[in-house]
Amino acid sequence: NTSGEGEIRKRIVEADLVDCMVSLPGQLFYSTQIPVCLWFLARDKRNGGFRDRRGDTLFIDARKLGAMADRTHRELTDQEIDRIATTYHAWRGGPDSGEYADVPGFCKSATTAEIASHGHVLTPGRYVGAQDTEDDGEPFEVKMQRLVATLEEQFAESVRLETAIRENMQRLGFGRR
Repeated sequence: NTSGEGEIRKRIVEADLVDCMVSLPGQLFYSTQIPVCLWFLARDKRNGGFRDRRGDTLFIDARKLGAMADRTHRELTDQEIDRIATTYHAWRGGPDSGEYADVPGFCKSATTAEIASHGHVLTPGRYVGAQDTEDDGEPFEVKMQRLVATLEEQFAESVRLETAIRENMQRLGFGRR
């Protein structure tokens, strides 16, 4: 990285200062539409009352959370905020926080060595992986045939609706002549 950001990240990771990284969805803030990432830094990951977190960093990918409150603004629900906070507190080993467990597609505790192997990149999506998907038991070929048939029906309906709309526009005097 020519601007030195990569070297700065490397030094921060090697100094074991990054406690947690949380990726949030875009459009949360009125001042910017882009996704943001919260950096939780800790000088001493041995601090009393919590587990010894030296050499570990928690990554939380919350980019899929939230719902659009209006056309340009997304909001997280109280439950979603609580899920992020509870995950962090459980990972830290806080009292009454429950047991921490990695959740594919949402959170992962990574070691400093693991982060180094990824070039000191601190993007949560790189570590949390993909969300587990349920196997619906339907064979791929059968599912594809069913989905293609549905798509063909929708294409036919689209043509029917377009024709009806054009006829109505023509009757109102706004269609093509």
